[in-house]
Amino acid sequence: MNVIVIVLDSLRQDHVSLYNKGQGPFDDVRACHTPNLDKFAEGCTVFHNAYPEGLPTMPVRLALMTGQWTLPFRSWEPLRETDITIAEILGGRGYVCGLISDTYHYRAPGMNYHRGFHAYRWVRGQEYDPYTSSPTRRNVDDYVNSNFDHQWRGRAGQFLANTDGFMEESHWFPAQVVDESIAWLRANRSHERVFLWIDSFDPHEPWDPPARWDTYGASDYSGPRLILPMGGPMQNWASPQEVRHIRGLYAGEVAFVDHCFGRLFEALGEFGYLDDSLVIITNDHGHPLGDHGKFLKGTDRMHSELLKCPFLMRLPGGRNGGRETKALLQFHDVLPTILNVLEMQSDTIGMHGRSFRPVLEGDVEDHRQAVISGYHPGQERCVRDETWSYVRRPEGQPDELYNLDEDPRETRNLVDEHPEQARRLASAFGADLYRPPVRAGEGVQGRYEMGSASVS
Repeated sequence: MNVIVIVLDSLRQDHVSLYNKGQGPFDDVRACHTPNLDKFAEGCTVFHNAYPEGLPTMPVRLALMTGQWTLPFRSWEPLRETDITIAEILGGRGYVCGLISDTYHYRAPGMNYHRGFHAYRWVRGQEYDPYTSSPTRRNVDDYVNSNFDHQWRGRAGQFLANTDGFMEESHWFPAQVVDESIAWLRANRSHERVFLWIDSFDPHEPWDPPARWDTYGASDYSGPRLILPMGGPMQNWASPQEVRHIRGLYAGEVAFVDHCFGRLFEALGEFGYLDDSLVIITNDHGHPLGDHGKFLKGTDRMHSELLKCPFLMRLPGGRNGGRETKALLQFHDVLPTILNVLEMQSDTIGMHGRSFRPVLEGDVEDHRQAVISGYHPGQERCVRDETWSYVRRPEGQPDELYNLDEDPRETRNLVDEHPEQARRLASAFGADLYRPPVRAGEGVQGRYEMGSASVS
């Protein structure tokens, strides 16, 4: 069968309407609506508990492409000679492999993530891609407030310069990515088997959706169009009205991405790929929108808005459609599953990940007992099962524990009330997955046995 993988960068699970059921995460911004993803999901198994392990952008893609752990071994770095990627594996089995992306980190000097693909197409100009050297024709002050420093103004200016010529919706990046993908799929339909990796950088910031999709924020907002949020505590750089406005821009960006990919889903049906292809739709991670006081990704933001991922997997003909599962999976499990479905199990022996094909086909409902996420350079870790989320903080900071069933927004820290749950999750993984290493003789559980459960 053919294989098509679609990655939508920074897409929050709770902004895909099949997951949010019309109830968005913020009281002052209406829930995001994604009708095309919802419709496509009817032919898929919908996974509710898919998680990255090593964050952010490129370590996640490395795990997806190789089936190997990136946490804690690999940081943001190029492919190594010893890495064996999905394109190299499938290419060696007779697949014609294509990569289409506007995620400019793939093509950064030396990164080499296009290795093994027979064809690759770059859509240029996203975020801070050094695509345009001339200054923007627009007034940067219309896109920042007085709290933005020189660095952040420069970042906004680079994006504005890159997109100065955007007039029609077809100029926007997700539309370009979809156009290139449809053209590739049409032109390569004659091959016996194909593999296409489609990687859309949107809905990653900056968030600047076309006008008809910018409908989620307050209609009476008259401040600057803050397309690029800053890091740090949001009260230090944005007013409540600006925060609401930025959240609306993100929701509009997600809705526009959904609109663009609706055309791709139609093309998959028109060209016959839905009948003979394994299709996966996911992200790399979500995006904090001030849920816990900060925007942007960061080593300290170990909550659902960053970690909980949409994950849809469709077998040929949609024969697994209509299923939903809470089974826990991590992204290094994805490639072993793809290869298992393709009956290429021998290629998975050296991988860290484990196939969840039995879950996909409805034979079992469990895969992993717990998952772990974090950043290579960070000390924080999040360990979860289906119900509990434990956040390990650096020494001297209180750890956190949340009941995800009763408190999905993670507002009530229960680590003192349920130290046994924190202890259990802390011990689910060995010391090699925690950074820095625990002290000799202490062990991970020892942090609780030596004193107050709420103190690291």
